[in-house]
Amino acid sequence: MSRWLSNRLAPLILLLAFTGSGCGYALAGRGSFLPDYIMVVGIPQFENRSSFSQVEQILTEKVRSEFIGRGKYNVISDASGSDAVLTGEVVGLSAQPVSLNEQQLASRYLITWTIKVAFTDARTNEVLWSNDALTFRGEYELSTRGNTAIEGAVFVDQERSSIDRIASDVARSVVTSILEAF
Repeated sequence: MSRWLSNRLAPLILLLAFTGSGCGYALAGRGSFLPDYIMVVGIPQFENRSSFSQVEQILTEKVRSEFIGRGKYNVISDASGSDAVLTGEVVGLSAQPVSLNEQQLASRYLITWTIKVAFTDARTNEVLWSNDALTFRGEYELSTRGNTAIEGAVFVDQERSSIDRIASDVARSVVTSILEAF
């Protein structure tokens, strides 16, 4: 074979070799390692062991919405009649100031959630996925009102949108972990 022809064919052969072989990767959020018979997922209200009220309700709704958004599962609010059950518990929640404004008042908070989650096959009672200490952190701006300091508990009550945002992140992470077996 002539040198000219081999110089032209070598890149073409390499290109075909790389495009012809599959790498095994897929788009995140599209797969599922759950048994095929799991179609109905029961997600009862999460428990709340933190000192903040109603965070378990927000988180439970976000997790249910995330499962529904995947389009493959029918989500119900209790364990009976389901193929699998997702139980959760808010173990801890804290809001710590991380930034101050000109008046030396907290203007940005670090929200930290610790949750316990288990996904159990209702037929076999086998735990398919669990984590006893999932921790999520997010920093959120606080719109200060006047020159008064806002304590962490009041911050959570007044700034539901911050809790909603981090709850959405938590829900997305939990559901993705369950479905993709990470």
